Amino acid sequence: MIWYYLVGINLAAFLVYGEDKRRAARQLWRISEATLLWLAVIGGAAGALAGMYVFHHKTRKAKFKFGVPLILAVELVLAYRLL
Repeated sequence: MIWYYLVGINLAAFLVYGEDKRRAARQLWRISEATLLWLAVIGGAAGALAGMYVFHHKTRKAKFKFGVPLILAVELVLAYRLL
């Protein structure tokens, strides 16, 4: 069951980063940075990081540039310890 959750949350994070980039380009209402980071924290860091670089979104902001990879590292360590 956990694998389904992780695949789902990472896919969701990836798509949300893409959607926020689309909205930014069209000057529409944006998804909050807190929401984007929260998706990474709840297990979607890999999807968030992929979304950042595929869509070239939030890659210059320090809290994303360094925060999302740090969150991913923590998640990988936790996963290793749990397995």
